[in-house]
Amino acid sequence: MFTGIVGEVGEVESVQSTDEGARLRVRGGLSSELRAGDSVAVAGACLTATTADGDAFEADVMNQTLALTTLGELRPGDRVNLELPLHPTDRLGGHFVQGHVDGTATVASLDEDGFARRLRLELPAELLAYVVERGSIAIEGVSLTIADLGEDWVELSLIPETLERTTLGSLEPGAQVNVECDVLARYVRRMLSAVSPLSEERSS
Repeated sequence: MFTGIVGEVGEVESVQSTDEGARLRVRGGLSSELRAGDSVAVAGACLTATTADGDAFEADVMNQTLALTTLGELRPGDRVNLELPLHPTDRLGGHFVQGHVDGTATVASLDEDGFARRLRLELPAELLAYVVERGSIAIEGVSLTIADLGEDWVELSLIPETLERTTLGSLEPGAQVNVECDVLARYVRRMLSAVSPLSEERSS
């Protein structure tokens, strides 16, 4: 479990791709706190460290994750948001983030808005059902609040701290980003879809 509060921006050191998946090596100071078998969020996707040597760690990425997230597009030198799992005694500064990416979205526009920056994302139809205005969403592993939404887009307001401390500050139109919807919204929709057939039968 994570909070969407990025601990560090790491750098992809190498990517070894095969038909069976890929192995990432990521350099970052958080590596000193990792041991083999520990979880770590990379660009919002929860991975398991296979090795950690103090200043870098490696993690295997299965094909399903490569297809569903932006991790399949990573190249050496790319910057990625990193977060270690939540400890029971930690402050919950963001929202509950599982590191289970639901899909990707496309950056439609970026507009300056005072000291903030307004980010508009084109969101796939299957994810729009899980977002509400003022609700929570994780983009590239960053916990954000939805400022506005339309039929096929959401808007987020990025404060200077977010722009400086995460990879969101370097986004450009056309870029793909990982999206994780609020886990509570997923469960609520699942429960509603399960009871709706019964409701229809009783009303008929």
